[in-house]
Amino acid sequence: MEKCKNTTAGTSQCGSSATPMECYMVLDNSAQTVIAVLCYSVGSLCILENCLVLYLIFSSPKIRNKPSYLFLSSLALADTLASMIFVCSFVAFHVFNKIDSSKDIFLLKLGGVNTSFTASLGSLLLMAFDRYICILRPTEYKVLVTSRRAVVALVMLWVIIMLIAFLPLLGWNCCHLSSPCSELFPFVDNKYLSSWIVLVAILLIFIVYAYMNVLWKARKHVVYMEKYHIQTGQQNTKVRLDVTLAKTLVIVLVVLVMCWSPALALMTYSIFAELDNSIKQAFAFCSTLCLVNSMVNPAIYALRSRELCSSLKRVCSCFGRLLGVSESNPEVESTQKSCPIETICD
Repeated sequence: MEKCKNTTAGTSQCGSSATPMECYMVLDNSAQTVIAVLCYSVGSLCILENCLVLYLIFSSPKIRNKPSYLFLSSLALADTLASMIFVCSFVAFHVFNKIDSSKDIFLLKLGGVNTSFTASLGSLLLMAFDRYICILRPTEYKVLVTSRRAVVALVMLWVIIMLIAFLPLLGWNCCHLSSPCSELFPFVDNKYLSSWIVLVAILLIFIVYAYMNVLWKARKHVVYMEKYHIQTGQQNTKVRLDVTLAKTLVIVLVVLVMCWSPALALMTYSIFAELDNSIKQAFAFCSTLCLVNSMVNPAIYALRSRELCSSLKRVCSCFGRLLGVSESNPEVESTQKSCPIETICD
């Protein structure tokens, strides 16, 4: 362990004084067991949920070309890739202590993890601005947000994020630059890590900004209705939808901040201070919170959509007929009637 302390302090990992990869494997046996259980259980559930969302979207001709659902499908794809790549690479390294045969293979895996998680946040940002325009400029929504513009925005998002995520593999790493390496990620230059943290922080800030404006608009509308005692059925429905939307967005913001802030805080701390093994172990557990965020995204975004809920009912009824379950089963009908409603601009 003393060797690890001596070789990580301001030196490159790629010369004769290279930091052994074992110095990044800081989990004891009990922690490895917990991490393995968390990753496999959360990761499996995340993959199943997001694959179901992708199937429901692309199996429905009515919704698969709508901008809102194009953004949602990008989120589901990013979360699926994040679960697969993160779980495989993270468990192999921290639990089974497997070391890749070369630096490039490790950076390739790291680039895949960065791409998927950053694309997930980028998709959340596009969804946030989609709802921002939908709520604040509803009459212009169909003109401003078209399927073609949504596809162009998603292609640009993924291309830019892939370029940024694979910069260490392309040469921006401490081996190539002979610069100080991160204490959390092998071969990663501290300046690159700080740049990535700034990028993620900017994405989170814009997501929070967009949703706070939507919350403000929803709250303003509810206050207006209550002030003038508007009691028509249509207006009451609108108030309920505004309240439901506000509750959904509060959940979105709380989950997003809780899942990402611990890992980002420890990454930032690692740039300015030397880390001991306890902090590195804490970071390993905080990293799994990002995976938890990918798991809860479908429940927050997809399952609160009326159209996706209808698509899910259709799929369930098809399976029910295949299994010989009567369509008039009261339990099935009660399940179908319990789908929550979310305002999505068409």
